[in-house]
Amino acid sequence: QVQLVESGGGLVQTGGSLTLSCAASRDIFSGNSMSWFRQPPGKERELVATITGGGGSNYADSVKGRFTISRDDVKNMVYLQMNSLKPEDTAVYYCSALFRWVRRWGQGTQVTVSS
Repeated sequence: QVQLVESGGGLVQTGGSLTLSCAASRDIFSGNSMSWFRQPPGKERELVATITGGGGSNYADSVKGRFTISRDDVKNMVYLQMNSLKPEDTAVYYCSALFRWVRRWGQGTQVTVSS
């Protein structure tokens, strides 16, 4: 069963840190690029970060230097370490991957950064 399950969201003050986790089923995770997207209130969903099967990563300009994406190939987990959080980082964060030519999504986890 193809599955992505996010956790770790919550309420944090400006300048704080939060780590999001995504548990992926083996089929969707193994050797695959994994991504984090976010959707701020009233806005379009946007790509935040991607990590390839080989461990290479790239980031949206808005989060470079503050967010770090990582993966654990034993546990089939993807993480997003978020530091120096800003109110504009407030959004629902989604774990995502392409699997059999279809983009798959988790249910999302809410991150709220208070000013």
